[in-house]
Amino acid sequence: MSFDAVVREALDSLPAELAAGLRNVAVVIEDENPDDPDLYGLFDGVPLTEGGPEPGELPNHISIYRRPLEADFDDVDELREEIRITVLHELGHYFGLDERRLDELGYG
Repeated sequence: MSFDAVVREALDSLPAELAAGLRNVAVVIEDENPDDPDLYGLFDGVPLTEGGPEPGELPNHISIYRRPLEADFDDVDELREEIRITVLHELGHYFGLDERRLDELGYG
């Protein structure tokens, strides 16, 4: 299964009530973060708890970084799980969760 397909699978596996809350957010796959090449993912935007982007503004943006994930996880099942955790972690930021709460939920 391709990296892109695993990210799509993680998004498709969201519970319906959570998926329904996704609006004005783009999830993209990039090779790596230019400022921090070891980073797995990054949320860039205004969390929903702070109002999210206004209509007409650019959407929130979640990047999932292929190279560091593939470099750190040789096993396909471990890679799939870490991609899922990364997607959920960044979506947590989108919904307004901080690092402490994400750690408590197991998505740290």
